[in-house]
Amino acid sequence: MSKNIIAIDLGSNSMRFLKMSCETKKSIGEFHKTVKTADGLATTGMISQGAVDRIISAINEAKEQIDFSDATIKAVTTEAIRQAINGKEILDSIKEQTGVEFEIIDGDAEAKYALIATQNRLELLGKNPKSFMLADIGGASTELIFNYGDKSISKSFNIGIVTITQSFGTLGEIADAIPALMNPLKLFCDEVYAKYGKSEMFVAIAGTPTTIASMKLGMTYKSYDASKIHGTLLSRKDLVEQLETLLLMSNLEREKVVGVGREDLIASGVLIYDELYAIGGFSESVVIDDGVREGVALSVCL
Repeated sequence: MSKNIIAIDLGSNSMRFLKMSCETKKSIGEFHKTVKTADGLATTGMISQGAVDRIISAINEAKEQIDFSDATIKAVTTEAIRQAINGKEILDSIKEQTGVEFEIIDGDAEAKYALIATQNRLELLGKNPKSFMLADIGGASTELIFNYGDKSISKSFNIGIVTITQSFGTLGEIADAIPALMNPLKLFCDEVYAKYGKSEMFVAIAGTPTTIASMKLGMTYKSYDASKIHGTLLSRKDLVEQLETLLLMSNLEREKVVGVGREDLIASGVLIYDELYAIGGFSESVVIDDGVREGVALSVCL
């Protein structure tokens, strides 16, 4: 195996690339693109040709910015491709045109990689909670992971920011539907708490938490700095305030803050995120910018 790894995480909205040195466990190249993999999935059950074109274009762009020649490549994809009736066909087409072969991972593997990345980052931040609830809010699914030292319990739920945005007409409709839609997550949390006790800390990863943390810190999409996001504390009040700020912005201002292709999704993400505070019984969360791609890279390097 090469001493470098390129981990690629094709999510339901974003595609994230990370080149890591296995010797230092540090990043030596990153790339991120909004590709809207799950666009239209909620209504057609399929990945569109437009999404495939965006994915292929993003891979080619990443190859211009990151040297792929001296690295082992491990590419994974998650809920959108899992759900799509044409998922395999899409991946065959991507492989044929880019040489990158994706593995469809299930919710358990997704949770495992998210947990590896989170534990590594908490250690780097000097945080050592006895237990924590980890939420990975994705485009087509949300993973809930409970960690109690050497024991972890996880479950993947098919509620995500892209699919929920495209299943309802307005933000008000989403807000009304959220408690019932997320009741399975509440039942799962109650079950885990009954057996192992309430988690000490709530850790949130993925685009919605990092965007809200970025707004709180006064960053824009262009000035975003992941190193400043790690460990940011967000209260439910922060969520309400930043959502109100977002909704008052013009489309152009919103694009500057959250990025093109994400402006209509973050509000739905905030509603899911806010409900998770209620489900877990928390008043604040710790935001981490690492996720599946970091977990993939670390697990290959170990």
